[in-house]
Amino acid sequence: MITVYVLRSLRSEIYYTGMTQNLDNRLKEHNSGKSKFTSGHLPWTVIYSELHADWATARIREKYLKSTAGKIWLRKNIFREE
Repeated sequence: MITVYVLRSLRSEIYYTGMTQNLDNRLKEHNSGKSKFTSGHLPWTVIYSELHADWATARIREKYLKSTAGKIWLRKNIFREE
């Protein structure tokens, strides 16, 4: 299973969307500075995740969440709950 996830920086209030096979390990990588973009905005927390059967469907969903329409969906359904 592939996880599509959205992280929120606790320091700068920005968001990051990605996908991985192991969300716990990937979050540790983000918080240890191993990812170029996220290293400047530590620490990170997972605010949303969803499972997909394969990389292809996960990539479609990740691209959607990064689009304008996806950001609107996140704002309406996820960010308002924080």
